[in-house]
Amino acid sequence: MNPPPPEITRRRGLPLVWIVPILAVAVGGWMIFREYRNRGPEITIDFADGSGIRPGVTELEHKGVTIGTVREVTLKPGFDGVLVRLQLDRPAAGLARAGAVFWVVQPEIGFSGVRGLDTLLNGVRLRLRPGDGPPATHFQGLDRAPALENPAGGRAFILQGERLGSLNPGAPVYFREVKVGTVETSRLARDAASVLIRIRIETPYVDLVRINSRFWNAGGASFRFSLLGGELKSTSLQSLFSGGISFATPDTGDLAEAAPEGHVFTLHAEAEKDWLKWQPRIPIEPPDQQPEPVPAPSLPAVPAAAEN
Repeated sequence: MNPPPPEITRRRGLPLVWIVPILAVAVGGWMIFREYRNRGPEITIDFADGSGIRPGVTELEHKGVTIGTVREVTLKPGFDGVLVRLQLDRPAAGLARAGAVFWVVQPEIGFSGVRGLDTLLNGVRLRLRPGDGPPATHFQGLDRAPALENPAGGRAFILQGERLGSLNPGAPVYFREVKVGTVETSRLARDAASVLIRIRIETPYVDLVRINSRFWNAGGASFRFSLLGGELKSTSLQSLFSGGISFATPDTGDLAEAAPEGHVFTLHAEAEKDWLKWQPRIPIEPPDQQPEPVPAPSLPAVPAAAEN
């Protein structure tokens, strides 16, 4: 008697045509999971103008590292500015704190150097200065980098003049045509009748500034013509293009006391002949003896500065 024939059953396998879609879905799911895992908080920044800020392209940088990307740029409800929605990376979540300052990096071309030139090709980018307040999600943006706050060393003074001219932040301050400081920030006085400029003198040279020192605008160039020819005067090529301030200290009589932090001086349009002849002997503090940092004074609302 012959045994019954074996029953053969076939298990339906996964068609090969489905392998590729399944792998694509798995990879896509993993990428979405990783994106959400690395995503930090979403913040909004108010700017007066959104020129050059592009969703998905413009990035937020801090210390040269990209920490976020702009997701959306829209007009504010009152049409008085733009609202930028930005997604932070998770490692940068701690930077979203009250007091943080955001600004747009624009290309700057001057005789003193070229900065942000890559923005001409790649578009603008955003940067920030961290705050120390509680976590926040809404901030007010600036159109340019803010002035330095509380830099280490040196001493800050306030100059009061009729106009700002080309004295932008970073412009040099000279003593006998040697750079000894920089312009930090400026604004109009409370009565709008003058301009207040805060400068910072570097640590080794702070004692050069006395309460009777004279400051004048050394930016640009002056031309003088006579029968014997013409004369071009400029403190330096840098001040010719980017502006600058010079000062001198009298050498007549006893040396006046050193000017304290925040002392107010008049900024003159040009120097008098006698000022250029002053040669006081003032010991300069060695650069390696750095004092403790002193907070920069705020620009005060002062009356017309009296001549010191």
